[in-house]
Amino acid sequence: MKNFKLPLSVPIAFESSPLMLDLCPWGMTAGFPSPAADHTQKRIDLNEHLIRNKEATFLFRVKGESMSGIGIYQDDMLVVDRSLEPKHNDIVIAVLNNEFTVKRLYRRGGVVKLIAENKLYPPLLIKNGEELTVWGVVTYNLHKLH
Repeated sequence: MKNFKLPLSVPIAFESSPLMLDLCPWGMTAGFPSPAADHTQKRIDLNEHLIRNKEATFLFRVKGESMSGIGIYQDDMLVVDRSLEPKHNDIVIAVLNNEFTVKRLYRRGGVVKLIAENKLYPPLLIKNGEELTVWGVVTYNLHKLH
């Protein structure tokens, strides 16, 4: 089987076969382990928790470090819902000058900007004549820890 990486500009549609996992009924602290760790009680389908609208939900692989300040890193997978109306301060997938980018949407007082969450990247002020399309709203970040 060949391994390949898709560029950021290609969304990946969700396959919706159920993925059932055990759900632990107690809260999780970052302190000492729970004595009830061996007693899971319910199974959940991750699709039910990650996807609001199957037909409008896609995955994007992140390229670059412009959003690292809020925990979105190179090669993370973003769950993106195209059916949501983008609002001020949402994290969005935008198409600016025919290129996909992930940024925070700033929309106040007639000013529209795409803001990076890394101080090394300046905000992108959308000027008259520039074409900006908000492709979808990021709902989850799938970040691999191991």
